[in-house]
Amino acid sequence: MAEVQIDVWADVVCPWCYIGKRRLEQAVAESAHPADVAVTYHAYELDPNVPRGDGTTVLQWLADRYGTDLDGAREIAERPATIGRPDGVDIEVNRQIRANSFDAHRMVALGLAQGGLALQAAVLERLFSAHFSEGKPVDDVETLQRLGGEAGLDGQQLSSVLAGDEFAEQVREDEAAAEDIGITGVPFFMANRRVGLSGAHTAEVIGQLIESATAGEHESLSQGA
Repeated sequence: MAEVQIDVWADVVCPWCYIGKRRLEQAVAESAHPADVAVTYHAYELDPNVPRGDGTTVLQWLADRYGTDLDGAREIAERPATIGRPDGVDIEVNRQIRANSFDAHRMVALGLAQGGLALQAAVLERLFSAHFSEGKPVDDVETLQRLGGEAGLDGQQLSSVLAGDEFAEQVREDEAAAEDIGITGVPFFMANRRVGLSGAHTAEVIGQLIESATAGEHESLSQGA
């Protein structure tokens, strides 16, 4: 078993979670013993009530939510896009489509069951890229089927999962665990189930989380971007 177990709650349609994933990967790579750090991702839905196939652009949704025009919405959306660029995160604010992320989370859970931590991370990365860079609807079954295959999932098993409700209970358990812990925003990182960090912090700060977990220290939860 890895010396440091990192549990991450994230949503596939959250730009800060995309940035957080990249920064966590950098922090792990730069840690004293990268092979001793294991990262598991857990489901969190920022808005579980988004209708499947909504089709609204994220910019239009932001404009409606904040009572602004598309230029104002673009300014809001550009903040994570600008911040994530140095981390290699490509966010195309004009292409994003609002989507329900529940089935995408089930697909991430399938990745873990089918190929372990590495495949789970690959599936999540493919979904992030599809949503933020390519403007793909990540709640469309045919789209998810194609993305899952590209990420390395077995196509036949994925079809079965998407046609039914397999892994739905696991998604709900992840969300219930988040509520029990008191998570109100993502990304949320927890090391060895005792050291917590909330927000899209720098790789250096996430590295401190890993170090503190290695040392067996306790750390209060803190907020990031």
